[in-house]
Amino acid sequence: MTAPLPRRTLLTAGSAGTAAALAALAPTASAQGRSGGAPARPGGPPARTARFTLQAQVLDGGQQVTSVVIDAGRRGGLIPGEFSPESFSVHATGTNPVTGTVAFDVDRTVTAARADHRGRITLDLEHGPDVEGAGTLEYLDDASRNVLLELEYTLTQNAPLPARGNGHGTIDEFVQDGLVDAEVDAFSSHVAASGTNYRLFTPHGHGSARELPLVVWLHGGGEGGLFDGEIEYYDNETHLRANRGALAFATDEAQEIFGGAIVVAPQCTSAWMDDGPAFEPLIDEIIEEVAADHPVDRERVHVIGCSNGGYMSLKMVVENPGAFASAVPICGVIQARGDSPGRLVTDDELTAIDTPTWLIAAADDTTVDPQANTVHAHGLIPDSIMSLYDDVTWEGESYPGHFSWIYAARNDPSHQGTHLWEWMAAQQR
Repeated sequence: MTAPLPRRTLLTAGSAGTAAALAALAPTASAQGRSGGAPARPGGPPARTARFTLQAQVLDGGQQVTSVVIDAGRRGGLIPGEFSPESFSVHATGTNPVTGTVAFDVDRTVTAARADHRGRITLDLEHGPDVEGAGTLEYLDDASRNVLLELEYTLTQNAPLPARGNGHGTIDEFVQDGLVDAEVDAFSSHVAASGTNYRLFTPHGHGSARELPLVVWLHGGGEGGLFDGEIEYYDNETHLRANRGALAFATDEAQEIFGGAIVVAPQCTSAWMDDGPAFEPLIDEIIEEVAADHPVDRERVHVIGCSNGGYMSLKMVVENPGAFASAVPICGVIQARGDSPGRLVTDDELTAIDTPTWLIAAADDTTVDPQANTVHAHGLIPDSIMSLYDDVTWEGESYPGHFSWIYAARNDPSHQGTHLWEWMAAQQR
């Protein structure tokens, strides 16, 4: 149900173009970059080639490419320091691997440029909620899914850079390497025995004999897999890149609060609400796999999720009484859906929950009715805590009311002077 980027495209299922796109589909966000700049003159010095990476960050509204880093090497003799952003031009093309359509084909604005003593050139790029062409994902309206775009960046050098001695500050050709995001890349990629994807973060430097809490992040509907006729898309990527839900618990701040925590983010093959009872044992399987290989404290396993994942976090504690130290459903769904015979989580089930529960939503959520879902659940779950925000505004930016997971990812909810993460860390079975 997440839509982190403003630019959308429609899904056309079963077309020849779609089938061809799927045949070449690979779980990567990078493509070979085109070259830019003037080639070496005949009879002149050999062309100078440099490779570059796309540096990305998951912002509150989703992942964006925030800079380009060019490895010019020491042999160029570049003088470290800042230089004019106009020295380079950057063009970005994003292609949807499912539909084959071009999501954007735009020039990116370079806001700052600098070289370091190792010959690396960093070009900072304009980014933010309304910057076209900055994102790495595209939302498919018809399928309600986020898809990781194939990104192709073109760099052109417009002016030589200051260089020492016989060094030269001109690059003739650029070759694109991968997409780099230190936070996302800190999560290793796994597939459970059942075939369910999941990503895993384990803190560095903890003693193997010390058991650690486990945080289970359950993503929203937009980050699941897509299996619709000829279309198959299941990337083990989008649930980390669409928002900061899982990444938040791997930050230094969260790790300090929890005293070190393992974080696992399963990826649903579709949407958790399609069949919660069937997905529950698959999540259990992942928890067991992680606990078998890592020092998990079974008294401190926490489940948290947004939207579809908010529903699934409640379903997990309903199906596993006493198994979790805490549950944090964010803008979750409990009311009847489609042809369901009744509420997805019944009033009797909510009343029977004895897991410490903190519910989060925004009053202006137009995707999931907060009154019929979050407020109703809060009224039935014994001793539950609720943070009901007026809207979703963070650091001066306004987001759709459904994006209340932003508050949880920033540890903003508080109750009687205690913030969410501190409350979670204090809970035990």
